[in-house]
Amino acid sequence: MDLLPVEELPGGFTYPEEFLRAVESGLVGLDPWWLLEGTNLRARVTGLRERFPERRLMPFARREDNDDVACWDLEADVVRVIHDFSSPGRENRREFATFYDWLRAALEDFIEFE
Repeated sequence: MDLLPVEELPGGFTYPEEFLRAVESGLVGLDPWWLLEGTNLRARVTGLRERFPERRLMPFARREDNDDVACWDLEADVVRVIHDFSSPGRENRREFATFYDWLRAALEDFIEFE
């Protein structure tokens, strides 16, 4: 999987071990959620910085049926699902304490998604 190298990551951020374990296990696509990589990841990082310049968000997954993006919120040290392309201040959709909490919810979405 084509993740960002250390020199492209936001200052002070490293990928959490739980995330790397999921990637190594092949949990990259759980319809409707897909982990971001390569060009799509870089475009989303750049876009979020432009659309929400006051936020420190590191995206890692997108939902294919809407504009929701799962991100690490580097200021709050939580995982947030934001509705990308919304007006600043209206983007927050859900919050999770950890990546595994988000992954559990993504699995529920997978079960329910048709």
